[in-house]
Amino acid sequence: MSDTHIQSTYFAKPGPHNTSATLEIARQRAEALDIHTILVASTRGETGVHAAQLFEGYDVVVVTHSTGFKEPNVQELTDENRAALEVAGAKIITCQHALGGVNRAVRRKLDTYMTDEIIAYTLRIFGQGVKVCVEIALMAADAGLIRVGEPCIAIAGAGRGADTALVLIPVNAQDFFDLRVMEILAKPRLA
Repeated sequence: MSDTHIQSTYFAKPGPHNTSATLEIARQRAEALDIHTILVASTRGETGVHAAQLFEGYDVVVVTHSTGFKEPNVQELTDENRAALEVAGAKIITCQHALGGVNRAVRRKLDTYMTDEIIAYTLRIFGQGVKVCVEIALMAADAGLIRVGEPCIAIAGAGRGADTALVLIPVNAQDFFDLRVMEILAKPRLA
């Protein structure tokens, strides 16, 4: 396959109705580029399970919300989906958001934004899914579940499901400005 012309898919609207198409686009590109590491953002686990099944034989890393993200002591990933992910051989990471965490506490308590949330808002110019793809790459790299400097595919969305997929070169959070988005495989058009 020649890489002189790479086609991106732009969905008319964001949302979970794009999940199957996004995952299939990502799978085809992973095969074409011989990429074996797939990152998937998944809150309750449905998208992660779907991806783990479609990407059987790949190194699938599912990144969840941190425990307490929605409310104290609550983990949104369901026990049923966690079990299905484990059976499928996916790795699961649950940790503080790379572009949130302690700085979000400063915003909530002192009503001021810190650098990480400014970066998050800047990335959202390209869409929520793009921001999440970059963020989960940082989180997975910091957890040691993916190798920095090696291309991977990151998949995310805006709320539920998946509508965005990127080929990127991940880095650790402290090296954020060295992260490279190589290709936008799919994303919603923004109005």
